[in-house]
Amino acid sequence: MIDKRQSGILMHISSLSSDYGIGTLGKKAYAFADFLENAGQSMWQILPLCPTAFGDSPYQSFSSFAGNPYFIDFDLLRKDNLLKKSDYADLNWGSNPEKVDYEKIYKGRKIVFEILYKNFVKRIPTEFYEFCEAQDYWLSDFSLFMAEKEARFGMPWIYWNEDIKKRKPATVEQEKEKYRTEIQYHKMLQYFFYKQWGELRAYVNSKNIKIIGDIPIYVASDSADVWASPQNFQLDESYCAAEVAGCPPDKFTEDGQLWGNPLFDWEYMKKDNYSWWIKRIAHNMRLYDIIRIDHFRGFDSYYAVPAKEKTAKNGIWREGPKEEFFNSVKERLGELPIIAEDLGYLTPSVKNLLKNTGFPGMKVLQFAFDSREASDYMPHNYSRNSVVYTGTHDNDTILGWLKNAPEQDVALAKQYLSLSRAEGYNWGMIRGAVSSVSAVAILPAQDILSLDSRARMNTPSTIGGNWQWRAKPGAFTQETAKRLFSYTKLYQRI
Repeated sequence: MIDKRQSGILMHISSLSSDYGIGTLGKKAYAFADFLENAGQSMWQILPLCPTAFGDSPYQSFSSFAGNPYFIDFDLLRKDNLLKKSDYADLNWGSNPEKVDYEKIYKGRKIVFEILYKNFVKRIPTEFYEFCEAQDYWLSDFSLFMAEKEARFGMPWIYWNEDIKKRKPATVEQEKEKYRTEIQYHKMLQYFFYKQWGELRAYVNSKNIKIIGDIPIYVASDSADVWASPQNFQLDESYCAAEVAGCPPDKFTEDGQLWGNPLFDWEYMKKDNYSWWIKRIAHNMRLYDIIRIDHFRGFDSYYAVPAKEKTAKNGIWREGPKEEFFNSVKERLGELPIIAEDLGYLTPSVKNLLKNTGFPGMKVLQFAFDSREASDYMPHNYSRNSVVYTGTHDNDTILGWLKNAPEQDVALAKQYLSLSRAEGYNWGMIRGAVSSVSAVAILPAQDILSLDSRARMNTPSTIGGNWQWRAKPGAFTQETAKRLFSYTKLYQRI
């Protein structure tokens, strides 16, 4: 993965501009690939492609295998004579071209997809049945799960009646017959998502650009993953979790982060040869060229919080599967191009695990300039086997950070990187990343577009207002591409 110096852009599909409320796998995605090529970039990093659930977060999904139907492009379907322009052009997709209005997206897409399904069933292509057969290891459970949820107006599966909640075989077969149409509808959406994604990825790869995908370590409690295989998780007889995932308090969050995800039953998974994880990683390697595993330290030790707690203050650390897990993955799948998200406080044990796997870790430039203490995130402390970011999806933009960070930290950054108004403070930080020894440099799109905090993607431990940012139409100009190309070439990342 890091045989040479490279760089790329972090830009989620949802953040692409479009006429229909949210970024899609259509022409704007192809145009962004062209921009990356013109700017000398060899990587495109995205956030998880999974369907979003409550809170609109791609890290809390109904499935860790399914694709997000919001990203299906209508114009591509129109070219295949499956939709007419009038089916979708006049619907209300929101009034702000720089924000996703998820409520309008949900309502509008439902209208269009119902029209699509009526047209689809008139002549179902052979490729659809082939897709369903190839993806059956997750697709059937997911489609039934979504049909059951919609029949109950979104009710979490933990509150369904006992027979379907506990997946009694006779009940499952009855429900498959009962919701046969609804199940086929959801399979159709996945078919079109994967078809369009495969075509886009082929185009991106044809330009010698690799796609970095993201695997959240945990899955949502209200997901097909947990419903279909509860034995993989720490649940009681009622399928409720006594403890949930989170992150302890630190200098960023006084109460810690209470994620609420069910914890894995690592003992069971070990006996099962980690088969669920093997399928998940293999699935993602078919989607992407490189995968970033979120919260890598959770494989060494994980933070467990009593489910009744309102904050993450009162959790406890428990032992994870450690190196044995990655040895099992390697044995089954071979050497894999994986980036380890190793941010935060790292114990010697975590550092040793990262070293033994050989995976590159992450360096975030915004974390470097804590004027109160020396930081491993200072560029002079980097190793070649690392990936440097100016910031991540959880950080403020560079311009936002420069405005909101403590004055002493900003002063240190300006001194260390020789930041100047003439160059542009954000471009000076970009220079600090791409000039570093790290083999890979990834730059959030907001930073190369010189955007402030209004373009921030996510603020951890907050509810509402996240995951909404979209680029303005025409934001990625030739001038920006030329400037980024010059930095990339100067520091030999082309």
